[in-house]
Amino acid sequence: MEIEELRAKARRHLGPHFTRREAWASPFPVFVRGEGSYLYDTEGQRHLDGLAGLFCVNMGHGRADIAKAASDQVGTLAYATNWGSGHLPAIEAASLIAELAPGDLGTTFFVNSGSEAVETALKFARQYHRSQGAPERTKIISRRMAYHGTTLGALSVTALPKIKDPFGPLLPGVRHVPNTLGLVGDCGPASELDCVKAIEAVILEEGPETIAALFAEPVQNGRGALVPPDGYWPALRALCDKYGILLVSDEVICSFGRLGHWFGHGLTGVVPDLITFAKGSTSGYAPLGGMIAREKLVTDLFDSPTGGTFTHGATWGGHPVATAVAVANLTAMRDEKIPEHVRSEGPKLFSALESLKDSHRCVKDVRGTGFFYAIELMADRDSGREFTDAESVKVLREVLPEAFRRTKVILRGDDRGATMLMISPPLVADSDVLSELLHGVDAMLTDVEKAIQP
Repeated sequence: MEIEELRAKARRHLGPHFTRREAWASPFPVFVRGEGSYLYDTEGQRHLDGLAGLFCVNMGHGRADIAKAASDQVGTLAYATNWGSGHLPAIEAASLIAELAPGDLGTTFFVNSGSEAVETALKFARQYHRSQGAPERTKIISRRMAYHGTTLGALSVTALPKIKDPFGPLLPGVRHVPNTLGLVGDCGPASELDCVKAIEAVILEEGPETIAALFAEPVQNGRGALVPPDGYWPALRALCDKYGILLVSDEVICSFGRLGHWFGHGLTGVVPDLITFAKGSTSGYAPLGGMIAREKLVTDLFDSPTGGTFTHGATWGGHPVATAVAVANLTAMRDEKIPEHVRSEGPKLFSALESLKDSHRCVKDVRGTGFFYAIELMADRDSGREFTDAESVKVLREVLPEAFRRTKVILRGDDRGATMLMISPPLVADSDVLSELLHGVDAMLTDVEKAIQP
């Protein structure tokens, strides 16, 4: 079938995700296979997957061992539930995750995606407090510009107006507080930072007895790979402990090696009460998400007079094939020392991106860690001129998409609070792949400068 016929069928029958009409009308690639850090389209062209799918293909494409785990499981036990029973892949996956997770985070409740994982944490937080005699604890705190998912509960916690506004009204009782933009490294006592003081002010304003949970990512995706300043997460932990609030670390992107650690704890040093995960748990080879809870919290809920059951579930939650894939994926990640590889190569990648900043007037800032970065763009750093609204639209909808096609390096333009270029390669990317990635980024920045005069 010719590529234009395939595109025509897609345009008629396939509903695209987060895709503008004009982008769907453009000559988009149709991918047919993947290998390592690369995708191949119907015309045989190779594309470097610089975003690891959507921050998820941590172990790269085309892994025969992970595919075999899925195939073997389909032929052995294609489906069984975790409702009143168990099955081997889910038990093994949950046990392996418990070994890797920090502290007493030892119980995993499997679902199918990051949004569902956040929904699970929201529901667990509410039911947990109710089971402990505090049913008024229903409110949630999250940070401005943070993305926590698209289902209505997760979308309520999300703080991105553009994707929330079409669906209101959403859940009441969600407050958004300042993020850590502009704060890096040692910024003095974290408890004295305005962004931390603002959280306590909201807690006191709403009433501590009404707050169920505080959601935060170890490195915030929305607004561009915000690495927290020193002491920030211990300050969050202290506030939650002081007021009896559950601390939820949303690690849908950040866990399973993306930051060079299995979980955000490796960066923050803090053990949260709940962790949400998804993407890297299977490297995208099967849909899987989950919430990891401290074992004491689960025991307290189950042992309470009003508890006994976490009243939540999903048909596909802990699916045998998905959890078998997770076991194969995480075992390979551990055996091949992938987090260690990211910790070794990440600083080199960051240094190279900083060098590109020095070489291009359109780069305002480079943020991130591990294999997770954002390049914030502007018209001219030397004069301090930001993009006009029209220039930002041109860069995001014309210049960068054309640069992705021309360079055959797939990245993501981002407009959440600024004009940005997101970078998140597969964690198996070696120095040659990273070099090719950087050459692609260099060319993209040159294209931006050609299109936008200083």
